Amino acid sequence: MAIHDYRDLIVWQKAIDLVEAIYLATTKFPREELYGLTIQLRRAAVSVPSNIAEGHGRTSTRDFLHFLSVSHGSLKEVETQIIIAERLKYIENPIKDGLFEKTSEVGRLISGLSYSLRNKINSEKSNAPF
Repeated sequence: MAIHDYRDLIVWQKAIDLVEAIYLATTKFPREELYGLTIQLRRAAVSVPSNIAEGHGRTSTRDFLHFLSVSHGSLKEVETQIIIAERLKYIENPIKDGLFEKTSEVGRLISGLSYSLRNKINSEKSNAPF
């Protein structure tokens, strides 16, 4: 069964949950970080579901795979910035752990969807007439 709307994708839904958690966590960051780490972390987090949605809206499976790759890269950026925030003592370890649970889940879902799409491309190649 094909997914006709990106909002039906579990990976997109979980990525939106991650954005919400990041916004909540960054409300406690120091005021002087508003235009530094706070905005950088929020933008990276927003990029994850945004690229999933944009990729789903493209016309080819290869394009979707590309945007999933970009989304996965943004996810790693989010993780790095969470580590920085924890080291700077902007977030406590339990908050960091909760955010990492969410990033891990989204990462697994992106990887699984990417794997499935690559298999679809390979299947189409093998079924193509010579």
